[in-house]
Amino acid sequence: MANGTVKWFNADKGFGFITSEEGKDLFAHFSSIQSDGFKSLDEGQKVEFDVEEGQ
Repeated sequence: MANGTVKWFNADKGFGFITSEEGKDLFAHFSSIQSDGFKSLDEGQKVEFDVEEGQ
């Protein structure tokens, strides 16, 4: 499990970017958010995540 900070997230489009602790910007899609209700992230929010290869 990795840690990072939400750089930005557009809830209308359903995607954004997370900056990892190593400084890499990583794509985040709403379908990967594990929470109840509306799936969105807030700028500056601290998150834990797993990195997966894109298709």
